[in-house]
Amino acid sequence: MRPSRREMLGILAASPLAWAGSALPASATERHGIAMHGEPALPAGFPHLPYANPDAPRGGRIILALQGSFDSLNPLIVLGVAPDVVPRYVLQSMMMRSLDEPFTVYGLVARSAEMPEDRSAVTFNLDPRARFSDGRPLTAEDVRFTFELLRKHGKPFHRSSFGQARSVTVETPHRIRFDLTGANDRELPLNIAMMPIFAAHATDPETFGSTTLTPPVGSGPYRIAEVRPGERIVLRRREDYWGKDLPIVRGLFNFDEIRYDFYRDANTMFEAFKAGLYDFRLEGDPDRWSTGYDFPALREGRVAVESLPIRTPKGMNGFVFNTRRAIFADMRVREALGHLFDFGWVNRNLYHGLLTRSDSYFAGSDLSSAGRPAGEQERSLLAPFPDAVRPDILEGRWAPPSSDGSGRDREQAREALRILDDAGWALRNGTLRRKDNGEPFTFEMLVNSRQQERLALNFAQSLARIGIAARVRLVDDVQYWRRLSTFDFDMVQWVWPASASPGNEQRNRWSSTAAQRGGSLNYSGASSPAIDRMIDALLEARTREDFVAAVRALDRVLLSGFYVVPLFYVNDQWLAYRTGLKRPERLPFLGTNIDTWWWQAR
Repeated sequence: MRPSRREMLGILAASPLAWAGSALPASATERHGIAMHGEPALPAGFPHLPYANPDAPRGGRIILALQGSFDSLNPLIVLGVAPDVVPRYVLQSMMMRSLDEPFTVYGLVARSAEMPEDRSAVTFNLDPRARFSDGRPLTAEDVRFTFELLRKHGKPFHRSSFGQARSVTVETPHRIRFDLTGANDRELPLNIAMMPIFAAHATDPETFGSTTLTPPVGSGPYRIAEVRPGERIVLRRREDYWGKDLPIVRGLFNFDEIRYDFYRDANTMFEAFKAGLYDFRLEGDPDRWSTGYDFPALREGRVAVESLPIRTPKGMNGFVFNTRRAIFADMRVREALGHLFDFGWVNRNLYHGLLTRSDSYFAGSDLSSAGRPAGEQERSLLAPFPDAVRPDILEGRWAPPSSDGSGRDREQAREALRILDDAGWALRNGTLRRKDNGEPFTFEMLVNSRQQERLALNFAQSLARIGIAARVRLVDDVQYWRRLSTFDFDMVQWVWPASASPGNEQRNRWSSTAAQRGGSLNYSGASSPAIDRMIDALLEARTREDFVAAVRALDRVLLSGFYVVPLFYVNDQWLAYRTGLKRPERLPFLGTNIDTWWWQAR
């Protein structure tokens, strides 16, 4: 990815990490895949992923679109704005995730893994055939080099996760061992297995943390053929891709060329789709889905639309309070403002009634605490933190405030003012002020799209009814992400997606450490021993029962902190695409993915 520098290999060889490992425990077993809980669903020697079509025709070019811009090709570092195309298509990891299971990985660059039951170590056996795009072999040295690189310069997720490893040892050119003793993190072997591997001979560690538009050297099925800064990225299939016959990729990556075009705003991007300028679209705007898909290409059969069920947890979409700001430090203030969001009115008037109210950080799944009293295991986990969860949330009786849908619910406004009065605020001459010094209640809502702006303006109008002045500020993509990475905002709208197997990403979103670390996703500034302990518990869980209890307990602690004004989610995945595109009939558990699609033979 960067200028060549071989001296790093010498540095790593001299590191204690090069020799601190010992032989893998005799109890370690060799595995073709690793599941977070239980065993992989697919047996060793499976012919292809169950949701992929191994007979899919290959060829053609697909054009995709992304909103925003980019100033880097490396999304694995803190600096810059980068799309995910490099780790997705250019680089490869030792193992690859199946989209048909909550969290299971199968061999890719690594033929197998060896791991004892307690997951105190993991050893990967690499495929000797693996090659980078420049013909150089991919070896254990490249894996170790990448691990150290991301542990030092990567995003907070990699720094915190990989920082738990005690040592890494290259045992042979195609065998590498990670000592995880004491980590108590059963997800860590899977995260290491999914680490994108950089070429040590073509990556400069001194400049790795800086933005760059230099295409990297990778071992994946595509190489970057063209980069137009802020406008376009083109990837072309490698005819010499070493892994094209592996079962894990059979039926995937069917296009000869993948082109990403970038658009500054959502409306322009949609108009481009209508005009035929790109081929596949995931629609996220309920208003547009209800009213916008009536144009000539669709009526004439050149475009198809589909609504596919989402079977995974829905995550949390909300207006996020930055609790680092004094105005939002009081939990009562945060709770009070939640009474002013009129979901009924918003859903009916802005989104055609297509949305469901968010009531959990893992909504729509068995991981959600909503409507469920805490069980014995949850209560045991929460017992050391008696004040961390409100009684109504512990008993499963709490729900987001429900308005009358009029847009001017006086009862909710009165309840908000009552809570604010307890927190030291009072309404004086139409302005909400601190009782002690008369300071007015005012803050800024940071947005980066017209869609966000519309919703924020609606909420600001509701807040104005009780004397709160919320200023909505629309900024460009670069400024928006820069301010988020340094927590320079009062409130933003954010979505934390939820997987069927929450894990280390929860540390990056909610841990006390992440609250102080720029570039993390802990935008709320949540810092709580109870949160930290619940995250540890879900990572330590050995059974599905223990895991579900820990996730629900975490959900209750987060809800009790009122870190967000819960908004809404969509129950379905909305797709629009050119009719020549085809997909397998079988949908994976985690949802459809363009990498399984192909162009119909013409």
